[in-house]
Amino acid sequence: MKQKVIAIAGPTASGKTKMAIDLAKQANGEIISADSRLVYKGFNVAAAKPTLEERQGIPHHMVDITEPEYDYSVGDYYEGAKKAIEDILRRGKTPIVAGGTGLYFRILLENYDLPRVEANPELRSVLDKRDKEDLLDEIKLLDNAGYERLKDSNKRRIVRALEVMKILNKPFSEVSTLKEPEYDVEWHCPKMESREWLYERINKRVDLMVELGIIDETKYLLKKHGRIKNFIETIGYKEILTYLDGNTSLEEALDKLKQHTRNYAKRQLTWFRRNPELEINI
Repeated sequence: MKQKVIAIAGPTASGKTKMAIDLAKQANGEIISADSRLVYKGFNVAAAKPTLEERQGIPHHMVDITEPEYDYSVGDYYEGAKKAIEDILRRGKTPIVAGGTGLYFRILLENYDLPRVEANPELRSVLDKRDKEDLLDEIKLLDNAGYERLKDSNKRRIVRALEVMKILNKPFSEVSTLKEPEYDVEWHCPKMESREWLYERINKRVDLMVELGIIDETKYLLKKHGRIKNFIETIGYKEILTYLDGNTSLEEALDKLKQHTRNYAKRQLTWFRRNPELEINI
């Protein structure tokens, strides 16, 4: 019999953190983050990382585990999160995987088997310099089935997919295979009143980020790490950087941050609707 894991997936600002903590209290559970930015130390306000107070004593795994200089991969996530699940189960508790990074859920809890291919920094650097649409055009030419899987993905995943294709000299649709899911997963998505309701929550969250110190946090991270990729490409920091660089007003930067976060939420909704076990009500 497969062991039970609870999964809470949904778009940003939909209420996943509260739902996960409430379920953890009811089910004697511990939370495993499924968010690609929460793994980085110092990415707090912009990433909406729950504070110790907000966690209410519930253990959280896969949070603050690496410096942002490290290009943390989905393979790294799978290995770390799988260990956390097995540890929680061994102690007789319930693993609750919660977050908004769809690929993390797919490789950890669904039937997607990601190829284990070492990164090629030189090749990746070349691919990174190209436009997203240019990369997709090449993938479509080489592998139409892979293109259909990747066309709504972010640039980072598209770069990685093309990197794997070039290293293995195989279509992505052939190297990314399906497997039998390892756990009995109970899927949840927070109930949302409407798309407008979600967007208003996003707008309010951005306003709260200013009160919580996103500007000072951006200055601190810039001084500590410089303009490394994982920093300047993170929603929140990249918009505040345009303000700090004097290219926009603070109001314009925050408007852009709200817009980019709403766009990200739309992409998340598109991704999670592919999972028939998730009830997306907007």
